[in-house]
Amino acid sequence: MKSLINKKVKKLAVPGIRQFSNMVSQFPDAINLTIGQPDFPTPEHIKQAGIRAVENNKTGYTHNAGLIELRSAVSEFVQTKYDLSYDPEKEIIITNGASEALDIAFRTILEEGCEVILPVPIYPGYEPLIELCGAVPVYVDTTHTGFQVTADAIAEKITERTRCIVLPYPSNPLGTVTDAEKLIELANLLKDKKIFVLSDEIYSELVYQGQHISIASLPGMREKTIVINGVSKSHSMTGWRVGFTCAPAYLSEEMLKVHLYSTISVCTISQFAALEALTYGLHDPQEMKKEYQKRRDYTHDRLTRMGLDAILPNGAFYLFASIKKMGMGSFDFAIGLLEEERVAVVPGSTFSVYGEGYIRISYASSLDVLEEGMDRLERYIKKLRESKSHVSV
Repeated sequence: MKSLINKKVKKLAVPGIRQFSNMVSQFPDAINLTIGQPDFPTPEHIKQAGIRAVENNKTGYTHNAGLIELRSAVSEFVQTKYDLSYDPEKEIIITNGASEALDIAFRTILEEGCEVILPVPIYPGYEPLIELCGAVPVYVDTTHTGFQVTADAIAEKITERTRCIVLPYPSNPLGTVTDAEKLIELANLLKDKKIFVLSDEIYSELVYQGQHISIASLPGMREKTIVINGVSKSHSMTGWRVGFTCAPAYLSEEMLKVHLYSTISVCTISQFAALEALTYGLHDPQEMKKEYQKRRDYTHDRLTRMGLDAILPNGAFYLFASIKKMGMGSFDFAIGLLEEERVAVVPGSTFSVYGEGYIRISYASSLDVLEEGMDRLERYIKKLRESKSHVSV
């Protein structure tokens, strides 16, 4: 019977992020810097909204697209924050986190043999969904452009089979934010082409300098762009599983079909909590962001003083640090760090072959935890350098 399983599913592998996270459980004294999950509790007023939903028996199905009140709140949120205008009745779908939003978007627009352009290194959750649709990932290497995707690099990869371009900014694992000038150049390249853009903006509220800009807000881009966002990272609500899509009506109508056959509707209790977050919790991310920025600056400074190169990120809560000077692969480096110093990081190779030679460090942990983690990492690097020195002699 095993031979009858879908071959595309059998080819899927557990992402390296999860592999390393699971390995940490074998080391109870390890410091886990792998998971992209806020360490802050969900704000109290949001938790209370969920409790009230239960107490008031708000536990039945909602509209397939989600509570109209929540869709209206999403509409107002993206309008106020990012100058995006979407009809809550026809152009917004509430999903089970941004992950389901990605899934229904890809399954709606992709077909066998078409191509999807991905700027790499990149979060490993896109490629499997693309391949399950029978489509082909096409990589654009950003390691030589400061991890910034450029219009010229995209243009080189466009073919007659190109169906979609993914813009995952602010970026996981890089923390990079596409600046306005590069975004305008991309829009000018794409606005007259029959190519969709999937703009994953789940970290949009975690931009440290300046404001997040959505490519969907630029001339000619709204009708071909699917914007994906949610409350997981912004409001520390990962387990509540509430994301959303914003897309023109002709696209949303088709995505809604995929969504309703997959899941009917999102957990009603979680939707009421998300409604509270987007109505009365618009400033909640700001306090978290202040703490993230302190942690980013501390961690980046420590890495720099260790002699590791890492671009100071302007978004999300990750640092992508080069370990090329260590003369070993990222997987071996991460295994050694975990076994010898009890610190878990994600090997860069998890984020495509273009991430080899790097490690991803999540600074979504307290300063005390980060300090101990950096101390252990520094000890490990010192041992590696001493070992290399002895070999050289």
